[in-house]
Amino acid sequence: MAILAKLSHSLTSIIKKTNLYYVAATIVLCCTFYVIGLWPQGGDVTSRQLSSTASILPTLPCNPSIKNTNPNSGSSISIDFTAHHTADDLVPLSSSASVNHYPSCNPELSEYTPCEDSKRSLKFDRNMLAYRERHCPEKNELLKCRIPAPFGYKPPFRWPQSRDSVWYANVPHKHLTVEKAGQNWVRFKGDRFTFPGGGTMFPRGADAYIDDIGKLIKLKDGSIRTAIDTGCGVASWGAYLLSRDILPISFAPKDTHEAQVQFALERGVPALIGILATNRLPYPARAFDMAHCSRCLIPWGKYDGLYLIEVDRILRPGGYWILSGPPVNWQGHWRGWNRTADDLKAEQDQIENVARSLCWKKVTQRGDLAIWQKPTNHVHCKINRKVFRNPPFCQEQDPDKAWYTKIDACLSPLPEVSSVKDVAGGPLANWPERLTAVPPRIASSSIEGVTAEGFSEDTELWKKRVAHYKVLDSQLAEHGRYRNILDMNAWLGGFAAALVDDPVWVMNIVPTEAEVNTLGVIFERGLIGTYQSWCEAMSTYPRTYDFIHADSVFTLYQDRCEMEDILLEMDRVLRPQGSAIFRDDVDVLVNVKSILDGLQWESRMVDHEGGPHVREKLLIATKLYWTAPAPDQDKQ
Repeated sequence: MAILAKLSHSLTSIIKKTNLYYVAATIVLCCTFYVIGLWPQGGDVTSRQLSSTASILPTLPCNPSIKNTNPNSGSSISIDFTAHHTADDLVPLSSSASVNHYPSCNPELSEYTPCEDSKRSLKFDRNMLAYRERHCPEKNELLKCRIPAPFGYKPPFRWPQSRDSVWYANVPHKHLTVEKAGQNWVRFKGDRFTFPGGGTMFPRGADAYIDDIGKLIKLKDGSIRTAIDTGCGVASWGAYLLSRDILPISFAPKDTHEAQVQFALERGVPALIGILATNRLPYPARAFDMAHCSRCLIPWGKYDGLYLIEVDRILRPGGYWILSGPPVNWQGHWRGWNRTADDLKAEQDQIENVARSLCWKKVTQRGDLAIWQKPTNHVHCKINRKVFRNPPFCQEQDPDKAWYTKIDACLSPLPEVSSVKDVAGGPLANWPERLTAVPPRIASSSIEGVTAEGFSEDTELWKKRVAHYKVLDSQLAEHGRYRNILDMNAWLGGFAAALVDDPVWVMNIVPTEAEVNTLGVIFERGLIGTYQSWCEAMSTYPRTYDFIHADSVFTLYQDRCEMEDILLEMDRVLRPQGSAIFRDDVDVLVNVKSILDGLQWESRMVDHEGGPHVREKLLIATKLYWTAPAPDQDKQ
């Protein structure tokens, strides 16, 4: 036994010595390779490698003066777990970072609308006015310059004064003051345009005209909240609806009626460039409570009623279509309209027949006004298909899809109901309760991943976020400073809902690349919006918006299109001295800020409202005031 114990002790001693040799050999080898690695650098790690790193990264200054304030601590070492590097420390970037400066475009492009360019449109088919639809430039045609405001541009009048007055320098076009001189559309005097509120079919003014409509259908009980005006002129109908808590979208093509949509936007009225031609309007099904045409020159009876079929798609169950002008009341107007009585009667008969085939009910025709109502469900309409075979119901078609989607000559079926008295899709609360009531699309689980509880949480979240925004941007907090607002990635419309008590309107964008289509929810809340791909320009004039909100836009479009092209489009549609708030990952925002510097915007990065440890940050930016040079200066 003694021999075994001695042998065991000897073996243990040998193993320990062997391990020590291995450890010593490893240390020697590591040191040798480290020295070899330093040799090409001359050994100067601190001065060369670290200075190289510092030239790439933003400088984050530390504060060594923090002292230990804990009286119970016996140590002189202070351990502080609070954050001392905020988002502000990430910017500005170091001087070594390259900034691409974007020059001013030619002053002739001050009203450039890339996807509605008159020269490009001439290449396309004139049948059904397809050439006036969106036709965007190819990637190699995109401008890499900043669209200038016209010389003398001024900040627009504040709402509600802007409804009646626009600076001439901002929209220097007098054509409509001559062409529509007898119809009280617009007048010019001194340095501004004024808008008396007149229109071709409402010589007593839009206010009196809307009162006439209000005698025929209910406009004051909150059941009608969203409206669309087709072929809007200078949008006086929409402008005067706003005082009745009805939120309109007005649209008209960019055509011979120069700058009509631009006038609407300068007045502070929601509007887009658009036309009823071959594509669906960029709105979901069942979006509007009311649609309106006042001598809008749309051939409603032609093409087998195709355009009324499209109006039917975007009207809510029980929604109204209002028509004034030819051919309504043709018996009293046909001589003044320079058309034959037979021609006008035939047009009226066409419209009446199409409306019946859509199962619409004619509510009334009084004077120059005719009003139809869409059914609240399709129970009877499906039975009527035995009589009216055309248009047939659409089969396997998404009625909400409306981005470069051709209009189908078929009737979009309403959601199924269990009773003839039910409202298809679910009833909507009256305004203002509609804003916060759970939208029917969410209540019926039609929106993937969104519950009633999640909707309510999102509404409360955006109230807190907007309150935080107003602390960061004093102009957003200033009552009346902003009027036209764009939300580039609206989700459920929570941002717009949080601003509902301010004198603003918000165009809520649901990107066509978004995983879930939520635009129908936004309309069911009594808000407005449209579809848009930010890889293309928006159908609006330069200097449309006072404020832009961009929540996770650049994360969404990563690897889809160029960041600089999106930011150049934002620069185009934002007014001088307008602001933007970007919400995105910190790395994304550092790149955004670099481009904004090249666009000559002022910007600063701040922490997320949740604190400095959240990767998502906010970038607060302002577009500086600048204009094209004076015409004589430009010639020099």
